[in-house]
Amino acid sequence: MGRLVWVGLGAVAGVVAVRRAAGVVRAYTPAGLQGRAEGWVDAGRRFAAEVRSGAAEREAELRVALGVDAGAMSEPEVRDLLERPTSPRG
Repeated sequence: MGRLVWVGLGAVAGVVAVRRAAGVVRAYTPAGLQGRAEGWVDAGRRFAAEVRSGAAEREAELRVALGVDAGAMSEPEVRDLLERPTSPRG
C-alpha cells in the first residue's frame, strides 16, 4: 500500500512538472513574447495618457489660481512666474 501512495504522488508531481514546463515554453515562444510586449506597450500608453490628463488638469487649476483665465495676469506674466517663481516682481 505504501508503494502505491509513492507511485501516485510521483505521477501527480510528474504531471504538475510537465504542465509547468509547457507553460514556460509557451511563454517564451514568439507569440508569447509578442503578447507580453503588447501588454507592456498598452500599459505604457495608458500611463502616458493618464499623465497627460493629470498635467492638463493641473494646468487648468493653476490658470484659475493665478487668474490667467480671469484676466488678472497676462500670459507673459504667468510664464515668467512659472519659470522664475522666486524672482522679484516689479
